[in-house]
Amino acid sequence: MKTNRAWAALAATIVLWAVAFPAIRVGLAGYGPAALALLRLMIASASLALAAPILGLRRPARRDLPLIALAGLTGMAGYQFLLTWGEVHVPAGTASLIIVTNPVYSAVVAMLFIGERMTARQVVGAGAALVGTIAIATARAGVEIDRSAWVILAAAVAFGSYHVAIKPLLSRYSGLEVTAYATWTGTLLLLPGLPALVQAIPDATARATLAAAFLGVAPSALGFVAWGYAVARLPVTTATGALYLVPPIAVVTGWLWLGENPRAIELLGGVLAIASVAFANSRRRPGPDPQRKAPELTKRGSRVRR
Repeated sequence: MKTNRAWAALAATIVLWAVAFPAIRVGLAGYGPAALALLRLMIASASLALAAPILGLRRPARRDLPLIALAGLTGMAGYQFLLTWGEVHVPAGTASLIIVTNPVYSAVVAMLFIGERMTARQVVGAGAALVGTIAIATARAGVEIDRSAWVILAAAVAFGSYHVAIKPLLSRYSGLEVTAYATWTGTLLLLPGLPALVQAIPDATARATLAAAFLGVAPSALGFVAWGYAVARLPVTTATGALYLVPPIAVVTGWLWLGENPRAIELLGGVLAIASVAFANSRRRPGPDPQRKAPELTKRGSRVRR
C-alpha cells in the first residue's frame, strides 16, 4: 500500500511540475515576471506555513541559515524569477526541455565549489546538453527569443546549484523542511517586486490570477511535498529518472492548452539534452575483477581446492 502511494505521489509530482510550464505562460498574460514569481512564492509560503504546525516542521539551527539563504536564492528566488522571465518569449514545452538539463549543471557546480569530481560521462553529458540547449536557443528567429532561452538556461544552472546547496541540509532536515525554509527565504528575496505586483493585481485577468494561485499551491507546495514523499519510499534512480517525463507532458500540455507547436529542431535539441542527462547520470556496469584469479587446474584438468 505504501509503495502504491509513493508511485501515486511520484506521478502527481511529474504532472504538477509539467503543467507548471504552461501555467507560467498563462500567468504572464496578467503579471510581469517579477510580480508573477513573487505572487507564486507568496502563495506557496502561505500554504507551507499553514501546513507547518500539522507536519511538525522544526526551527532551523542558526549555523544552517547561510545555506538556507543560498538555497532560497538559487532554487526559489533565482530559479522562479529567471524561468518566469525566460518564458515571456519561450514556449512552455521548449522551456521544460532546457530546465531538464539541471542535473548536469549540479555536477559542474559541485566540482567548482565543493571539490566533487566529475566523471568522464558527466563531462561528455554536460557538453552534449549544452549543444542541445544551443540548438533550442537558436531554433526560432529573433534576438529576444534567443536571449530568453539563455535566461532559462541560467534558471537551470540556478536550480542545479540549489541541489548542491541543500545537500548538507538534507542530512539534518527533512525534504519538506528544507523546501519550506528555502521557499520562505526566496519569498523575502523577491519582495522588491511587491510594488509591481500591487500595481498589476487590479488589471490582471481572473485566468492569470488563478494560474498564479495554481502555481503556488500545486507545483511549488504540493509538488515538493509529494516529491519528498516519493523519494523517501522509492529508489532515488527510479524517482529522478521519472522526471524525464516532465518535458513530454509539458510539450503536450502547452499544445493542448496554449496551442504551442514546438519546432523539429527544438524537439531534437531537447531529445539530445535529455539523453545527455541520462548518459551523465548513468553508471557503468562493473567489469570482471582483475584481482580475482581463475581457479588453477591440475595437470589432469581438475580444479585445485584451496
